[in-house]
Amino acid sequence: MQPLSSCPPADLRVLSGVLTDIDDTLTADGAIAPEALAALQRLHAAGLPVIAITGRPAGWSEPFALAWPVQAIVAENGSVMLRRAADGSLACDFSQDEPTRRANFARLQACAADVLARVPGATLATDSPGRLTDIAVDHSEFAHLDEAQIQSVCAVMREHGLTATVSSIHINGWIGEHSKWSAAQGAVPTLLGREFAPQDWAYVGDSTNDQLMFERVPFSVGVANIERFVPQLHTLPRYVTRGERGQGFAELADALLAARAAG
Repeated sequence: MQPLSSCPPADLRVLSGVLTDIDDTLTADGAIAPEALAALQRLHAAGLPVIAITGRPAGWSEPFALAWPVQAIVAENGSVMLRRAADGSLACDFSQDEPTRRANFARLQACAADVLARVPGATLATDSPGRLTDIAVDHSEFAHLDEAQIQSVCAVMREHGLTATVSSIHINGWIGEHSKWSAAQGAVPTLLGREFAPQDWAYVGDSTNDQLMFERVPFSVGVANIERFVPQLHTLPRYVTRGERGQGFAELADALLAARAAG
């Protein structure tokens, strides 16, 4: 990872928007950092779209999709996009139809029960009631699981046919082919009316569930607290910020805006 401060302004100037994780990238302890919110406002004022893609549930994301100056929040790792409709109401776009979601929900609950029965210390995330298409086990938000326990949870999820990923706070499991990558591919055309070209975007994240985006988005950035996950990452982001969490996101936003102003 290279320091973001070493990035040539010309490389920043060609970017047309920002894709970002939420937990521990924009937030700390579940609340958006003031620096991150101010940075989102500056990007919005400059006409640079921001799309947030998160493992958080739809229910948790709803108020922020309306309150934050973002194009949308794609929740549950790509399953549901929450955006402000023309009349100011909340619009939801699902990657799966309703019969599929209903059938998957029963399988997900059976898997959750099996995880709790088989992995000592495992507890569901406190935001579980707001989840529509996945399950989440807490490993660092209000509970603590060590690496062996985390891998045991992932193994049980995979036995049930789920995709399992680890964020900075939760272990998420879901059924289907959606991901943060498919979220970007679907959200950009829907929201902006143009094809998703990864070279036109920055992606900002902090943990192992951001790896797919680090692999596929050329201008990838880790906020400084990604250091915790470096031993588990097989693909590192191209750049890393000096600041952690929301301060790191603001660092990227300021560098992007300064490069555009200078150009």
